[in-house]
Amino acid sequence: MAVCSISNINAQIRYSVPEEMKKGSLIGNIAHDLGLDVQRLRSGRARIVSGDSTEYIELKTDKGILVVKERIDREQLCAETTPCSFTFEVILDNPMELHHVTVEILDVNDHSPTFPKNEINLEISESATPGARFLLGSADDPDVGVNALQNYMMSPNDHFILKQHSRPDGVKYAEMVLQKPLDREQHPRLSLILTAVDGGNPQRSGKINIEVNVLDANDNAPVFNQSVYRATIEENSPKGTYITTVNASDADSGLYSLISFSFANLKGNINNVFEIDEKTGVITLTGMLDYEKNKKYEIGIEAKDQGGLGNSAKVIVDLIDVNDNAPVISVMSFSSPVTEDATVGTTIAIFSVKDLDAGDNGHVDCAVDRNTPFKLQSSLRNYYTLVTDAALDRERVTDYNITITATDSGSPALSSQKTLNLKVSDVNDNPPRFHKSVYSAYVTENNSPGLSIFTLSARDDDWNQNARISYLLDETTVGGSPVSSFISVNADSGVVHALRGFDYEQMKSVRVCVKAQDGGSPPLSTNVTLDIIIQDQNDNAPQVLYPVQTGGSVVAEIVPRAADVGYLVTKVVAVDVDSGQNAWLSYKLQKATDRALFEVGLQNGEIRTVRQVTDKDAVKQKLTVVVEDNGQPSRSAVVSINVAVADSFPEVLSEFTDFTHEKQYNDNLTFYLVLALAAVSFLFITCVVVIISVKIYRWRQSRFLYQSSLPVIPYYPPHYADTGVTGTLPHGYNYEVCMTTDSRKSDCKFATLGGKSVLVMDPSFTETMQRAMKEQNCLENPECSEMSVLVMDPSFTETMQRAMKENNFLENPEECPEMVR
Repeated sequence: MAVCSISNINAQIRYSVPEEMKKGSLIGNIAHDLGLDVQRLRSGRARIVSGDSTEYIELKTDKGILVVKERIDREQLCAETTPCSFTFEVILDNPMELHHVTVEILDVNDHSPTFPKNEINLEISESATPGARFLLGSADDPDVGVNALQNYMMSPNDHFILKQHSRPDGVKYAEMVLQKPLDREQHPRLSLILTAVDGGNPQRSGKINIEVNVLDANDNAPVFNQSVYRATIEENSPKGTYITTVNASDADSGLYSLISFSFANLKGNINNVFEIDEKTGVITLTGMLDYEKNKKYEIGIEAKDQGGLGNSAKVIVDLIDVNDNAPVISVMSFSSPVTEDATVGTTIAIFSVKDLDAGDNGHVDCAVDRNTPFKLQSSLRNYYTLVTDAALDRERVTDYNITITATDSGSPALSSQKTLNLKVSDVNDNPPRFHKSVYSAYVTENNSPGLSIFTLSARDDDWNQNARISYLLDETTVGGSPVSSFISVNADSGVVHALRGFDYEQMKSVRVCVKAQDGGSPPLSTNVTLDIIIQDQNDNAPQVLYPVQTGGSVVAEIVPRAADVGYLVTKVVAVDVDSGQNAWLSYKLQKATDRALFEVGLQNGEIRTVRQVTDKDAVKQKLTVVVEDNGQPSRSAVVSINVAVADSFPEVLSEFTDFTHEKQYNDNLTFYLVLALAAVSFLFITCVVVIISVKIYRWRQSRFLYQSSLPVIPYYPPHYADTGVTGTLPHGYNYEVCMTTDSRKSDCKFATLGGKSVLVMDPSFTETMQRAMKEQNCLENPECSEMSVLVMDPSFTETMQRAMKENNFLENPEECPEMVR
């Protein structure tokens, strides 16, 4: 997954729409207003984030417009706050863009003014003087602006006129002013109608009945000790908390001095939040206070005596904010996984933080864990970007649980946390690793092909395909042969196999190079050296170097009869091409004519006398020495040594005469047999070569004559000397004639003596030629017609001689080539 970075956070758009719009109604073309095309909205996965406004607004990315998702009630959303609006953010990816959108909700006159009671009952003394005022309270209209309450009207009568006033908070209320004294005896009861109207179009109104009971005289109205009361209270205070006490007095006495207190208006559900004691004027808390919804309350208080006279005052209740709201973290964008080779500063997430409290209680600081390679950056108030602060390494940490902590500045401080689980995707940045750079393996010679010698194992810290290791044999040569003819490596398991048996005597060790390569792109590799050490086996018997065992050797050593004890007769010299203990040789005397006369050294192979030679000892002694190595199992060689006990050489010859003759006879016979075989082989090969040469020669001649249309081919032997001929020509000429394509049956030669210019014809030649031509059908063959005439015509000789004389052919044969034909 690609990790995006913020490229633009600058657009701010404001829309104004009326409340109570139908679902799906158009709010605005945001694509056009932002200067973006619809394709950009789709490719950037444009979406609405943050705030609770997402339940009212929907973004149509296929058209690039904002529409109403749910019905919007301005009074429910904002109550009396004006202007009423909400803000949300539109975010796009790749590259990331953040745009602020504010939607103002315009009021619609969808509420009529209402009174808190259905009827107002007034008891007025008939002694009330003109100008006396009687409060009628106020109506409540949730609408704002021109759609709010605008005016009061009262049904026509003779005694009262209506006056309209506004409180400091802008609430309009009505009061009746006595214009004409009352007369209980004439009108003990009056019924009036009070109408409250707003300024909407169409205009809405609300009515209430006023019932006036005329009483006896009550000429003093209650008077408050102050017109405005102020009180402060913390939000979230428990029910029953004391707010304040209002005081009023009445100068009348008796029943007319009794005052009752009540709320003059119940706007904003005041009656559900506060309660006033009608007799004492004590105001207490009956509901829940929330500073985030209402920062203060303005309460109208009425004081009435029993005669119906009254007065009004106002109580302002200011709420004190309490740090009762923890910060809220809203993640708008989060990119996971992120590649481990991501550069420092790569954006991981974008989030916003909000705290509904005010002042320091709403001031929020954000932080991330210090032991993680991430940090926070803030480009806008309450908006943060989580970026990388150091290089990532998946082999060290495969994923991070990034905890974002938002803490306000309240006392005590409140905080909230958001944990993001970030996966780190692998990049092929680690080559395979061996524990050693050089490994040694041991194999005994004469092993069977396919034997498992060693297992190479490499480790790759990467993951999945990047960690899949293949083992490859580096193609080198060993003793002139490719190493792959000796060794193979399993690409998956790294098992090294021997492809053939080794011979320690020819090869002591094999060094191969194996490459471990991962499956990444591009792949990474590491080389390792494997020394295969071949161990010796006792597979070679000892070889005797001396004495040399040949067929013609009869007497090896001579021991004089006067030899002392320990006389060195000879020394057996042997070697073993094996190594180690397999090459340790020992010598034993296996057989001897007289064991008491000789002994052999166990380690050095020296044959010595063990006693003095006597006359009884035989002249001819034959010793058999066994040379044995120290292998398991051991191997041995046997050597026979002829020893003559004599003082002179003639004496030795007399003892070994018969043996010598027999040996010479055998040697001569072998020599003659070998010579005869060589002669016969040479003659046979010579004959075969000659026959093949003749065949090839005749075949080439037949091919040449077959392709030529000339019946006679001249042949000029160089420097041919004539005998018995006189004349000026130093040479004679031969003519070779071909009558058919088969030269084996039809070739012939004419001998011409240059001195007489006579063509000599052998009588038998003519018959032979005619018979050959008939056998080859040459007489019917047009190609040989000229040759047939040449042979068969009796006048050929005379004509030939005459032509040759006339054209001086005999003196200048090169000038008459046609005559040659």
